[in-house]
Amino acid sequence: MTVRGAVLIILAVLFAAWPATTSAQTAPAPIIIGQSYRLPSAIMGEAREINVWLPPGYGETDQTYPVLVVLDGGVGQDFHHISGLAQLGTVNGTTRDVIVVGIASVDRRRELALPSDDPDLIAAYPTQGHSQQFRDHLWREVLPWIDANFSTDGHRTLMGESLGGLFVVETFLKAPELFDAYVAVSPSLWWDGGRLARQSGAHLRDHSNEPRTLLLYLGDEGELMEAPMAVLLHALAEHAMPGLVWTYRPRPADTHATIYHGAALDAFRSLYSYPTEDE
Repeated sequence: MTVRGAVLIILAVLFAAWPATTSAQTAPAPIIIGQSYRLPSAIMGEAREINVWLPPGYGETDQTYPVLVVLDGGVGQDFHHISGLAQLGTVNGTTRDVIVVGIASVDRRRELALPSDDPDLIAAYPTQGHSQQFRDHLWREVLPWIDANFSTDGHRTLMGESLGGLFVVETFLKAPELFDAYVAVSPSLWWDGGRLARQSGAHLRDHSNEPRTLLLYLGDEGELMEAPMAVLLHALAEHAMPGLVWTYRPRPADTHATIYHGAALDAFRSLYSYPTEDE
């Protein structure tokens, strides 16, 4: 027998002895990242998608958790990468556990933008300008549902990017009591000619001195985005109450398309880091 023939025989014996792979062993299993709900909404006139990520060990004790509400939080939107940051902080022990609630948007300019008087915007986006309706849905339906169904500790943060960031700033200015912290990444303050930024000083003068946090981020995004942000920052410097801790963190290495993930990670570490020994 040749060497080649002996090798072939050995390989045949080994292959015959190899355990058969069953279909059950190769069948894929779903990766469960969170839970998705359809929340009936009388205010919006339809059921809305709400996605929830719970930290590991949730429900095993009587521990309660802060809540991070993420705008544009659909499964195909920003829910996965923001809940992934929460999971990362839990795994490596850099941030406290938090419940992440993603609120899916359907028509972003309708739900996240305040009403515009600009005829061009009205013509381009005829459904625009119902942010107050969406805010009513948020505080009258979504937030009570979260508190009724999950172990929350009463601390709430609202996070959004672009038009979501515009909604965050508007909510902070007009209904600051809804959340304890606000994270606005590249907020579209250009909307309606920057009217919200120009009115920010008047809204800030009406604020109470309750402790709150506002984090603002902006990349290298040009005059259209930067000019109204400068107006808002000036109003904060002039009119913010002492109880407000606000921070502007420009990210010049980022664009509107790249800023969100890094800014969100920074926000996690700012809002949910473990206290130091001196605190």
